[in-house]
Amino acid sequence: MMSFDIPSAIHTLTPQFVRVSWVENVLPDVVSIGLEAPIPDSEFAFAPGQFVMAYAFGIGEIPISLSGDPSLAKELVVTVRNVGAVSRALTLVQPGSVIGIRGPYGQPWPLDQARDRDIVVVAGGLGLAPLRSLLFEILAERKNYKTVTLLYGTRSPDTVLFQGQLSEWNADGAIDVRITVDSAGKTWTGNVGLVTKLLDGIELEPANTKFFICGPEVMMRFVGRALTAKNIALSDIYLSLERNMKCAIGECGRCQLGPFILCRDGPVLPFSAVERLLTVAEI
Repeated sequence: MMSFDIPSAIHTLTPQFVRVSWVENVLPDVVSIGLEAPIPDSEFAFAPGQFVMAYAFGIGEIPISLSGDPSLAKELVVTVRNVGAVSRALTLVQPGSVIGIRGPYGQPWPLDQARDRDIVVVAGGLGLAPLRSLLFEILAERKNYKTVTLLYGTRSPDTVLFQGQLSEWNADGAIDVRITVDSAGKTWTGNVGLVTKLLDGIELEPANTKFFICGPEVMMRFVGRALTAKNIALSDIYLSLERNMKCAIGECGRCQLGPFILCRDGPVLPFSAVERLLTVAEI
């Protein structure tokens, strides 16, 4: 089991009542939701890569990664895609609504290991959301890291998440943002193709770079393989994995992946620990 220093979590199966402070439509089927701390003058504490269990009363709860700025102690941000009953209910909330929250839970991105090194963040689709909090943390301590590159792949130009913010980060030079899409019309002047192709366009120092990856599992597997072909050590590659989390405290076993219980041992794990597991069907 991996071990990191993380903020204390609320290990309970009873959700806290939290009020929705704002809602932003990111895409037609994706919203970001700002949540107020449950008690006046109280604070949230989370580390990039952790998740919460979000509860839509009368419907159920689902795990959602935190996508906001960790320095905003009085607010949590979750980004949700409408793909099921609970996520649909959450995408329909309005400011002033109340939902339930448990957490934060899980092992975060080991950003301390990237100090004084280059960082490459690789995101696929909605996988950019849990990496966004990591990028906020990197920007807050930008002097502690060398080059920072974000490689982001998504289906089409109209499915790019946080497009305005990515443009701002790229324009000010703090993060080298490179985007590719699976398919595009004639008006798109950017990259087309798999996110792995973007790796060929950046200079890598294998012994001096940390990689943080989140997206569809098949995408992460192929990115991991592409990196190992470039002599990147498996221990320098970290993935955020997802399974069917229910209790979120390591008791029910629903999110088991081989020897790991992802809500407790993950969701962030080194590629060296899971490379073989990701090639085994139906686990």
